[in-house]
Amino acid sequence: MNTVFGPTYARVYDLLYQNKDYAAECDLLERVFRQYASQHVKTVLDLGCRTGNHALLLAAQGYSVVGVDHSEDLLGIARSKAERQRLSIAFHQGDVRQVDLGQAFDAVLMMFAVLGCQTENADVLAALRAARRHLRPNGLLIADIWYGPAVLSQRPGDRVRTIHSGSNTILRTSSGELDLRRHICTVHFHVWHMNGREIIAEVEERHAVRFFFPRELELFLEVSGFHLLRLGGFPDFEKEPDESTWNVMAVAVAC
Repeated sequence: MNTVFGPTYARVYDLLYQNKDYAAECDLLERVFRQYASQHVKTVLDLGCRTGNHALLLAAQGYSVVGVDHSEDLLGIARSKAERQRLSIAFHQGDVRQVDLGQAFDAVLMMFAVLGCQTENADVLAALRAARRHLRPNGLLIADIWYGPAVLSQRPGDRVRTIHSGSNTILRTSSGELDLRRHICTVHFHVWHMNGREIIAEVEERHAVRFFFPRELELFLEVSGFHLLRLGGFPDFEKEPDESTWNVMAVAVAC
């Protein structure tokens, strides 16, 4: 199996997700900070920060942000963007299940289904416990996840996406399959990076993402030292989750 978010995928990551509204998501994060935090949020740990798009926007708003990701290829892009924008963000390479920075934060983020990338029960617990040990008492954990009832209702399909950027074209096909017993959706990506008609890079990756059901998620959080405050639609956080909300956001407080 290819490395997830390897160098070829990393080079086109921001192009592939250019339509993702990171600014609106960070606006939502700030609203959640104001509504649910017991004290003013100043320090933020972004677990699974990818190319730093949430971290960069929050740092630009004055938050002290630290990012962690397993992919050095993605982190290299994040560091370059931070340097260009003259933002002081510490980006660390590490496994979100094992990382221990020796720091405590006001809020920990696990955005873009990072928690769902932990497919086994032990992995989910390890990632949540890593988040807990980096939180001050009453600190917030915020994570967006795939919502089980919606995944089972809508089912993954086959998709093709084409992105043009100057003389470059990115073509990505994706197909998904469900493992109902293990609550996992595995997405097979095939990406071609072309300059004109010439293929300059090609890669296949399989991304396994766990989907969660409400009581299951509550139990994982409770065992890891959290209390679930709110489970809402994402990005429409005021919407109650249902079979139409593939993505939901969980807000939990460290007990």
